[in-house]
Amino acid sequence: MRVAVIGSGGREHALLWKLKQSPRIAELFALPGNPGMRGLARLCPVKPDVASLVAEVLRLDIDFVVVGPEVPLADGIADALAGCGVSCFGPNAAAAQLESSKVFAKQLMRKCGVPTADFVIFDDIHECERFILENPRAQGRVVKADGLAAGKGAFVCADDAEALAVARRLLCEHMLGNAGQRIVVEEKLTGREASLHFLCDGERYLALPPAQDYKRALDGDHGANTGGMGTFCPARHATRELVRECERRIVEPVQRELRAAGTPYRGLLYVGVMLTQDGPQVIEFNCRFGDPETQVMLPCLGYDIFAAMEACANGTLDPGHYAPDTSQHAVCVVLCADGYPDSYQKQIPLIAPTASSGQLLFAAGTAEQDGQWVSNGGRVLNAVGLGDSFADARANAYDLARRALVPGLRMREDIALSEVA
Repeated sequence: MRVAVIGSGGREHALLWKLKQSPRIAELFALPGNPGMRGLARLCPVKPDVASLVAEVLRLDIDFVVVGPEVPLADGIADALAGCGVSCFGPNAAAAQLESSKVFAKQLMRKCGVPTADFVIFDDIHECERFILENPRAQGRVVKADGLAAGKGAFVCADDAEALAVARRLLCEHMLGNAGQRIVVEEKLTGREASLHFLCDGERYLALPPAQDYKRALDGDHGANTGGMGTFCPARHATRELVRECERRIVEPVQRELRAAGTPYRGLLYVGVMLTQDGPQVIEFNCRFGDPETQVMLPCLGYDIFAAMEACANGTLDPGHYAPDTSQHAVCVVLCADGYPDSYQKQIPLIAPTASSGQLLFAAGTAEQDGQWVSNGGRVLNAVGLGDSFADARANAYDLARRALVPGLRMREDIALSEVA
């Protein structure tokens, strides 16, 4: 089969790496991809809008499409491809509202009894101010923009004053444009986080090994929130018993509700949970693979993920057919541009060190300029280490990361340190 992966980041590079191992795939295409993906797929420069992507898929005579980022899914690429008779791994636009609208997701969770932080929705700053002043909270709050904001729409506020300031920037100063026209103000949950991923066919589901993400820019979980500075897998604190509880209390009710609404969820369902004293509670849903979680989850899979994706798209997933995850451990260290997630330099000259056994280098925000491999984003490279233990995986990841580090890039030094201390 001819298979295309839409996207250009480290997540898509990891997807191509895993899909390349499938005996059912004859040729891989990256739309548009990045220079680091050469050797795995044919790069196809194309505009990111749905019409251009669908036209390119048809021109290339693609049999199956895997959608990496959230924006094309929110914009209805799965619907458009289905209308052209092309199979796609990814939910339709109606189901993708789980990510594209925080309001939709929170209201759906309330309707079907999914555990999540208590919340109130606002589109008027005066109502928001009145609510916060009349309901003070010493523990802080979380303020979220309703729409997509490239991972920068959630603000963890230490106190009510900060929550009010964020609300004003979103509703009055339009800091995130249309994405912040409505906001969700919710209670701040405490506990340990876990990233759970499920392959879904509209009714059945298959859990991938749980991962742990590091969102803060600096060591010790300090600094600004980012798209993710590193990950490890498996997240041992997300036990099989806990995953099963999340399936029963979160995945099954959500799938049942969407199916009843006529929009069965087919694709990857990402459930970000906080493990609180009252049990797991949903922080967020994503309608696609996490980044950089994908970079550590896929090396820990012992089966052909394309076969499972195809079954999800067809509504024929048999979870019992796929072997449990392997005993592999994986650690990912993100090399980002100095200054990320705020202002940062691009066109930083890069090097590609040779990956040794137990190492994988995935390219994220990269491009070519005058024949030179350069940075083209905030998160630039993903150094992944594999091993039979977290100590080995972490050593491999940091060895590769240090060999890829150049002036203008930085990284956290404490990714997965908790797992070997």
